[in-house]
Amino acid sequence: MSHYRILERLGGGGMGEVYKCEDLRLKRIVALKFLPERLTRDQLAKERFMLEAQTASSLDHRNICTIHEIDETEDGQLFIVMACYDGETLKSRIEHRRVTVDEAIDIAMQVAEGLGQAHHRGIVHRDVKPANIMVTSDGTAKIVDFGLAKLDRQSTLTMQGTLLGTVAYMSPEQARGYAIDQTTDIWSLGVVLYEMLAGQRPFRSDFDQGVVYGIVHEEPQPVSAVRPDLPPGLETIVAKALAKRSADRYQSMAELIVDLRMLRSGTATGQTLTTTISRGGVPRSIAVMPFLDLSAEKDQEYFCDGMAEELISALSKIVGLNVAARTSAFAFKGKGQDVQTIGQQLRVTHVLEGSVRKAGDRLRITAQLIAVRDGYQLWSERYDRQMTDVFAIQDDIARSITQTLKVKLGDQTTGQLFNRRADNLEAYHLYLKGQFFWNQRHKGGLRRALECYHQAIAIEPTYALAYAGIASSYVTLGAFTYLSPDEAFPRAKAAAERALEIDEGLADAHTALGTLALLYDRNWQKARQAHARALELDPEYSTGHSWYSWCLIAVGRVDDAIAEQKKALSIDPLSLMINTLVGAVLYHARRYEEARDQLVRTIEMDPNFGTARSYLGLIYEALGEHEQAIAQLERARELMDLPMVLANLAHAYAVSGRQREARALLAELEAATTSRFLSPFFAAAVYAGLGQADRAFEYLDTAVAIRDAWIPFLRQDPRLDVLHEDPRFSDLAMQMEAGV
Repeated sequence: MSHYRILERLGGGGMGEVYKCEDLRLKRIVALKFLPERLTRDQLAKERFMLEAQTASSLDHRNICTIHEIDETEDGQLFIVMACYDGETLKSRIEHRRVTVDEAIDIAMQVAEGLGQAHHRGIVHRDVKPANIMVTSDGTAKIVDFGLAKLDRQSTLTMQGTLLGTVAYMSPEQARGYAIDQTTDIWSLGVVLYEMLAGQRPFRSDFDQGVVYGIVHEEPQPVSAVRPDLPPGLETIVAKALAKRSADRYQSMAELIVDLRMLRSGTATGQTLTTTISRGGVPRSIAVMPFLDLSAEKDQEYFCDGMAEELISALSKIVGLNVAARTSAFAFKGKGQDVQTIGQQLRVTHVLEGSVRKAGDRLRITAQLIAVRDGYQLWSERYDRQMTDVFAIQDDIARSITQTLKVKLGDQTTGQLFNRRADNLEAYHLYLKGQFFWNQRHKGGLRRALECYHQAIAIEPTYALAYAGIASSYVTLGAFTYLSPDEAFPRAKAAAERALEIDEGLADAHTALGTLALLYDRNWQKARQAHARALELDPEYSTGHSWYSWCLIAVGRVDDAIAEQKKALSIDPLSLMINTLVGAVLYHARRYEEARDQLVRTIEMDPNFGTARSYLGLIYEALGEHEQAIAQLERARELMDLPMVLANLAHAYAVSGRQREARALLAELEAATTSRFLSPFFAAAVYAGLGQADRAFEYLDTAVAIRDAWIPFLRQDPRLDVLHEDPRFSDLAMQMEAGV
C-alpha cells in the first residue's frame, strides 16, 4: 500500500487495527494504524481518528509514541504512521511475569512524565491502561493511542454523558459521564500502578456495571494485602491517586512524580508522604533558575549564575526538599519557557526566579518563589544592599523559601547552609567567574576557569572551593586529552589534596581524587573509597555518580556502571554531558542499540553538542553502519577541535575501507604532537583499525608508560577487540589489572 509493505498484524481495538510495516522509501520499520472498516463511513469516528493523529503528533516527548504522518488510502481509509518499537505492551508484561516494585515505580514515573506533557498542552488522554503503554527493550515507556483524547479547547466531539474509555480504568467522574480534567488520567495511572504491583486490577467484576459500581462506591483492597513487600509510602501514593473525589487526588503529574521520586531515592516514608498529603499535597521540590542580569553594563552574568548555584547548593542540604540539579535548571537559560513547562520537565512543583542589578557597589537583588501548578507567586522580596551584604542576602532567600514551603531544617542544616565561603569578596567573585567558565567544559573555558581560581587563591590562600575547582578543571583537561597526563593529573591531585586539608567535607574534591586514583594511580581500592566518601557527603551529586561509573566500567562491573550513570541522569536529566555519558557507558558495555537510542535523544536536545556526536559515531561504527558513523564524526570534527575526535574519525575511515584518508588524518595528528597532545591510546585504536597490530602495540606500550587516561579501559574499548587474540594484549591487560 503506497510506499509501505505490510509485514504482520500487531493488534487492534475499538478505534483501530495496527500493523507492522516497512517504509520502502526511508528503509525503516514503522507501525500503521487503520480506522476499522466498519467505521469508515462514520464521520464522527473519522474526525476522532484525525484528532488522534493531530493530538499525538503535537506532543514531542520521549515517553509518547512518535507520529510520523497521517494519510488516506485510495478508497478513503485513514491511517496513521507511527514509530514501531522493539518491546511489549505493559499489559503483556503484567500477564506473563511479576513486575518488580522498582520496575513499577520507574514505568509509572515515565508515563506520568509523558502525560504531564500532554496535560500542559491541554490534552487529557482518557484511556490510560496497560494495553496503551509500550515498554521498549531498553525499558522506556511509550504512551500510545490518543484516539480518545479530549482537548479542552476542542471538545465538540464528545458530549457530556457519553462514555469513552475502558471501564476498568475509568475515574469515578468519567464512569458517571461527568466532565473530566487531568485528574482523570491520574486516577487511571493509579489503577495501572496498582495492577503492576498486585497483578490484578483494584475493581473487578464479571460485568461492566459491577466494575462501575465498585469504582464509584467501593474502596479497593489495600495493595499491600496482595503485595506485602512494598516499601513504606508506596501504598499511600497509590491511595492518593485513587481518591474518589478528584480534589483529593494529586492535582498534577508533577506532584505524583515528586512523591515517586522521593520514594525511589529513599528520602520518603509512609509517614512523610502522609504528612505531605495532609497539608494538601504540597510536595517539597524546587528548581532555582539562573538569575537575570539587569545591570546596565550586562557584565554580571557570572554573578547571576553564581547566585543561583549557591542557592542550589544551600537548598540541597535541607532534609525533605528535592532540588533540581544545576545543569538541568540552567538548560532553560535564555529560552523564555513558562513556569509550567519548567516544572513539568524538571519534575518540581516550585520555581525560584530572580534578577540582579548592580550599580557601583550597590546591589538590587529580587527573588520570587512561584507555584508550578497555577503560576501564583508564593513569596517575593527585593534586597537593596551593599555588595558586601551578598552572603546575608543568600541566607535570607534560602531561609524564606524553607519557611514558605514549611520545610523544617534538619540537624545538619540548622547552622551554615552554604559551603565555606571566601572571607574576601573579591576572591568570592573570582571563584564565581571560575565556576562560570568551568561549566562551559571546553578547553578555552577550562583554562579561563583555572586563571580565576588561581587569582582567588592568590587573594585568599585557604579558599578550599577554589582548590577543588582547580582539581576538577585539570581532571577534565586530562580525561579529554586536552593536556598530557603529566601536565594535568599531578596538578589536579595536589589541588584536591589541598582542598581537603582545608575542608574535608567537599564532595567534588573527593570525586576528583577518586577519578585520579583510577586514571593516574591505577589504584582501584583507593578510587572506590574516595568515590564512596564523596557520595556519602552528597548522595545527589550527579557528577560524582557519573565519574564513579567510569571506575566501575574499568574493572568490568558493567551493570553497576550503567546503574551509577543512570542515577546521575535521574538527578540531572537535562545535562547534555551526563546524557552523553550514559550512551558512552552503554557503548563500552557493548549494548550498542541502547547506546544509539540514548545518543540520538541527546542530540535532539542540542544538535551542536559535539561530544554526543563523537560517541554516536563510534556506536554507528560498532553497528556496522559506516556511512552514518563517518557523518557523525565529521560533524563532531566541525564542532570540536580535539585530537581525540580526529582519531575517532580516522578509525572510522580505516574500518570502512577508506584507508588512504585514515592514514592522511593519522599522519596529520602525529605531525602535530609537538604543539598538542595526541593520546597514544587513541592512536593505537587507529592502527588497530588499519590492521597494523605492531604499531598499535607500540602505542599501547607508550600509553601504559605515560599513564594515558584511557589505558584503564583497555579491555572495555570495542575498537581494540581485533587485538584480543594477540598474546601481547593479554600481557598488557594483566599488567593493567594488577594495578586496577
